[in-house]
Amino acid sequence: MKTRGYFGTDGIRGQANLYPMTAEVALRVGLAAGKLFRTGDDRRHLVVIGKDTRLSGYMIEPALVAGFTSVGMDVRLFGPLPTPAVAMMTRSMRADLGVMISASHNSFADNGIKLFGPDGFKLSDEMEASIEAHMDEGLQEGLASPKQLGRVARMDEAQARYVEIVKATLPRTLSLNGLRVVIDCAHGAAYRVAPTALYELGAEVMEVGVSPNGTNINEECGSTHPATLVKAVKEYRGDIGIALDGDADRVLICDEKGKIVDGDQIMALIAQAWAAQGRLAGGGVVATVMSNLGLERLLGERGLTLERTAVGDRHVVARMREGGFNIGGEASGHIILADYSTTGDGLIAALQVLAELVRSGKPMSALARQFEPVPQKLENVRFARGKPLENAQVKSAIAKAEQRLDGCGRVLVRASGTEPLIRIMAEGDDEKLVGQLVKDIAGAVKMAVE
Repeated sequence: MKTRGYFGTDGIRGQANLYPMTAEVALRVGLAAGKLFRTGDDRRHLVVIGKDTRLSGYMIEPALVAGFTSVGMDVRLFGPLPTPAVAMMTRSMRADLGVMISASHNSFADNGIKLFGPDGFKLSDEMEASIEAHMDEGLQEGLASPKQLGRVARMDEAQARYVEIVKATLPRTLSLNGLRVVIDCAHGAAYRVAPTALYELGAEVMEVGVSPNGTNINEECGSTHPATLVKAVKEYRGDIGIALDGDADRVLICDEKGKIVDGDQIMALIAQAWAAQGRLAGGGVVATVMSNLGLERLLGERGLTLERTAVGDRHVVARMREGGFNIGGEASGHIILADYSTTGDGLIAALQVLAELVRSGKPMSALARQFEPVPQKLENVRFARGKPLENAQVKSAIAKAEQRLDGCGRVLVRASGTEPLIRIMAEGDDEKLVGQLVKDIAGAVKMAVE
């Protein structure tokens, strides 16, 4: 099978109207994926398509539609809808394929294409490679006859269906009545569904980032710019703040005092609550190598495990499925709750936090810090060529750092999967030592790349 040229770590992504994020590539995705997901029987084959609020969605969506319909697949268009909603609807509508047009937390100039199989999970590397193998074929190959062309319809009720699914994840015995909730939707895919769900569950909702214009998605708002949420929580005297990203698969929480709660603390809160209720599956949580050591220690004290994977939600989901876990995620706020969703869902994760807020009767600030984070230091070193991690001096610096931590911390040095960067992370109880170790390793890497 040929080397992957279109798909990256999370679908196809790039600057809009520049390769590979062009109308032609989108057309070829539709053609190639459509051919692969037609099973050859006589029934009509269906693909569902959602998007966020980027201007370039108006270019990518019709190109995908042209590709799918030209090989005989029917299409249902959802319009702006969160990524997890598209995954859910793919499965619930018995579609052959689901497509999300989004670049998640990136700026409006970027866009991307994510594909979901009929089970609602992101496609495997092998399936993406199969799609790639067909994408460079001639545009005239494998087309449907005039009578077999696909039909297209907009599905106006998609948002309402997702709102009802989300609402059902909050226990029926609980209500958000009396809670002042600030929600920042990043001018993105959840700008309608998130405030609606919270309001219908009883909350007094203060909305931020709900006026998309095609170019303001993630602009100084949402989970990547939490200062906007902090300001709004203080201004509206909110009991809790919720910040989503552009496609609403990530979430960060803000307590009533304006302190940010990251994904590690959110996972700790939900995991302990579910364990107490007998709902936690797998005996622990799945997180990436970047999650704080404090989370691992807390879970260990509770008799639970923290299983670590490589960075990326795809790896987290794979381990969850292998081990039967129902909670996993990343410190960035990408939380996967397998009882409800096949991928990260910021709104559903937020509702689980709200459930604990209501149950406890405590302010969010009392729940926000489930564990004391271990001091952690990060540094990136850019390189133009070569393989710095194979350098003897770099290997020696890493070994020395691990020796100095003496089991009371961690060192992680890895190449970025998306940029020419070496990412260096160390954490341990001695903050000064951690900083020095990162500095030493970074120095060795810089010497190796000069």
